[in-house]
Amino acid sequence: MTARHTDWELDTRGLRCPEPVMMLHRQLRKMQVGEVVELLASDPATLRDVPQFCEFLPHRLVATLNNDVDYRFWIEKGERP
Repeated sequence: MTARHTDWELDTRGLRCPEPVMMLHRQLRKMQVGEVVELLASDPATLRDVPQFCEFLPHRLVATLNNDVDYRFWIEKGERP
């Protein structure tokens, strides 16, 4: 995997749904438009929840990486319409 630009890192490993998405939402509120947060998670539900969260709100899911135990998501903060 190539290195990705990241402004913030949010480690939610060990937490279960809905906590990772709630923490992501809280983090994105603190960020500037265009900044990227790398979300680390261990809950398989995030594979479904994070893309849906980004689709519902104006954020862009830049990339994902997953293996058997950890999931990584890079999310760019979008601008509210």
